[in-house]
Parts: sequence; structure tokens; C-alpha cells
Amino acid sequence: MTPDQLRQYLTFYRDLGIKTLYRRSVATPGGPIQADAEQQPSESPAASQVEEKPLPKVSKPEPLRIQPPESPLTLPILPALEPENDTLEKIREDIGDCTRCRLHRGRSKIVFGSGNPEAKLVFVGEGPGADEDAQGLPFVGRAGQLLTQMIDNTSAKEGMPVRRPHTYICNVVKCRPPDNRTPLPDEMEICGQFLFRQLMVIKPKAICALGSTAAKALLGTKEGVTRLRGKWHKWRDIPVMVTYHPSYLLRPYNQSAKREAWEDLKKVLHYVYD
Repeated sequence: MTPDQLRQYLTFYRDLGIKTLYRRSVATPGGPIQADAEQQPSESPAASQVEEKPLPKVSKPEPLRIQPPESPLTLPILPALEPENDTLEKIREDIGDCTRCRLHRGRSKIVFGSGNPEAKLVFVGEGPGADEDAQGLPFVGRAGQLLTQMIDNTSAKEGMPVRRPHTYICNVVKCRPPDNRTPLPDEMEICGQFLFRQLMVIKPKAICALGSTAAKALLGTKEGVTRLRGKWHKWRDIPVMVTYHPSYLLRPYNQSAKREAWEDLKKVLHYVYD
């Protein structure tokens, strides 16, 4: 066994919590070796005259001890989930020039959120896109324009004096993922702490989760939007409606999803503002 292989074995056992190993006793060179019964030679006069010598005493080996790492793994320090007298300004201040996860490497601006800080309805998306990253505001690109139309037009048709500025809009992660990929679990966990604080400060009457990433962050589920939409769920006793992300609705082959999303939004608006 090479030194590298031995090191790998020792590291493996250390990770399992085993701190003490013992070496197995090995027969000394020149000592007698017991042969298999079928291979035992017949005893000859010469062999019977061989003087038997006692085996040398072998002292008990010292235990091989594996030392724990010199310093524990340091994790990013996050603020308390429910700080006393929390505000949106304090949350933004706590985020600072965030470098807690890998997403900060490619961002231009942190996209915190926008809208009415006392909104009765909060929309939660996945993460910033290119336009949002450039402007530092959520949902300002094509998907954001569609969301604005959905809110304003649905409210107008239903006779409600509600427009996008009356609501609050934010994302699960505050920095744009590379190539608009889906945020990874650790990124969602780190940034999700600030999303939860935002929701607890605003205390909306309802939340609308836009897409599967927002649904997963809020509900801790692996179910897809198709199975979750159209029904009420709960996040800390706040009703949550899951619907399609506007970027999904922009694809030409999702006409049926557009109708379903409009129905979901109509249900949310009536619940919150009726």
C-alpha cells in the first residue's frame, strides 16, 4: 500500500468518527507457518529430530491515533432569522456587499427588492436576470414587463384599484446566477435567510411564488408547479399561491400555462383585496 492510499484510508476512518486504530500482529520472518491439512507432509525421522524453539515474544503494538483537524470548518456567519425590531433597511444593511456564496463573483448589483414595504401581496421569483443585474431592481426585463401587465390588467378587469407599485417583489437569491442557471441549494439557503426576513417584516396577507425555485424555497417541496398551482399552501401561516414564472409564459408553446397563470393571479388578487 502506498503512503497516499494509507492517507486516504486514515482520512476515511477519521470522517467516520474512528480515532483509534490497531495494527494486526504479523508472524516474524523465519517463524513456523502452519500448512493446510491436505499439504501436510508425512513425518520423517529427520523432521522428528528437529529441535523446536519457542517463538519470540511480541510486544503489544501501540495504538495508532488519528488527530482531529487543527481548526473546525468555518461557515459564513448569518444574522438571526428573526432579529428584534427588524426592518427592510436593516436587512439590506446586513447583506452589505455580500460575498457569502459564489454568486457574488459575477454580479454587477445586488437586487434586494422593490415596491410597497407595507404591501398586502408579495411576489417571490427565482433570481435576477441580466436586466435586473444591471439596474439593481427585480423584474424589469421582458419577464418583469409581462408580470406588470398581468397585475395591472387583471386588477383592472376585476375592478380593483391595484397596480404593481402597490405590491412588493423580490427573489430567492439576490445575485444573478451565471448564465441564468437555477440557484444551487446552498445558494438558496444562504440568501433565503434574507428573503425570510423580508417576508416577516412585511407580513403580507398572501404570497405569490413565481416558479418552482420560489415554491421550493418557501414550501420545502420537490413538487412541480403544475401540481402545486391553483391551490393554497402555507408559509408560517401566510397563504401561498404557486404559479408559473413569467419567463416560462414568454415561450410561444405555453399558451395553456398563460391562461392558468391568469386564473391563479385572479384568485390571489381577490383573496387579498376583496
